[in-house]
Amino acid sequence: MTRQGGRQAVAPALLNGLINIQVHGMAEWSVPTSMSVPGKTVPSLVAPGLPVPKFLYGTAWKEQETERLTRLALEAGFRGVDTANQRRHYLEAGVGAAVKKAIAMGVVRREELFLQTKFTYAGGQDHRLPYDPNADPATQVRQSFASSIEHLQVDSIDSYVLHGPSSRRGLTASDREVWRAMEKLQAAGRTRFLGISNVTLDQIEELWTRAVVPPAFVQNRCYASLGWDRAVRAFCRAKGIVYQGFSLLTANGAELRHPAFLDLAARVGKSPAQVVFRFARQVGMLPLTGTTSVEHMREDLEADQFELSEEDVRLIETIATVATAL
Repeated sequence: MTRQGGRQAVAPALLNGLINIQVHGMAEWSVPTSMSVPGKTVPSLVAPGLPVPKFLYGTAWKEQETERLTRLALEAGFRGVDTANQRRHYLEAGVGAAVKKAIAMGVVRREELFLQTKFTYAGGQDHRLPYDPNADPATQVRQSFASSIEHLQVDSIDSYVLHGPSSRRGLTASDREVWRAMEKLQAAGRTRFLGISNVTLDQIEELWTRAVVPPAFVQNRCYASLGWDRAVRAFCRAKGIVYQGFSLLTANGAELRHPAFLDLAARVGKSPAQVVFRFARQVGMLPLTGTTSVEHMREDLEADQFELSEEDVRLIETIATVATAL
């Protein structure tokens, strides 16, 4: 399935001990309150004045259009923006310019915004590095973070994310050093939350065991063919981690063209994208969208205005199996 603009997605954990919040005209969703975990520092996801929004606008691959599209997303009603200090795929400074302009124009106040950015290893960068390539990992984190603060033109970040471990399997000594540096930023009040993206189940399990400040967020590409990342989502649900899902549309084109799915969308009278994002929310994801269409931005934010039945949710959960069977 394709729509104008690459799409990303994310959603909230639905656990015991959750509270409902209302975010600046957006529909409600539930997030965990402060948790008590022996030996760990777990910040509340409902800090005074700034809850976590129900939807994130993703800014990857937008280049010189980043500022304009981010501003349009804010005007459409998005209050969460995801970016990265990775010039290869993101123009973080464009997000900062859009945020500054939106605040100046009275579209939004800083305290209403949830800004999330990432530290990216050199292996995921091009030649435009935001840190000294010869520095140790902890120094690179500090340099990248300082650069992000400058790009975004803010005093602090709401969520700082490790943009993927340095290895496909397990966590390396560099990963542990990077996370410790990120924990220090959180302890100093420079970021409210920490997160990690592009992780396997064994990696998030290991990080949870080793971290003093465990991740508040996990952000993964979500494939229907892999059960919508079922195992990682289950771990997140058990630990009170908010699972952010991206590429919910672009990673699942074949499944979302399946007649059973299209029939479901027609029956509920919603666009396929709205159905996917509603499904994501109902199974406990916080979705990202990276659309470049203002109309689709508005449609995506309307995904909370209807409910899927349990049968519909089960169908989408297993749509890859259904598609393979025919």
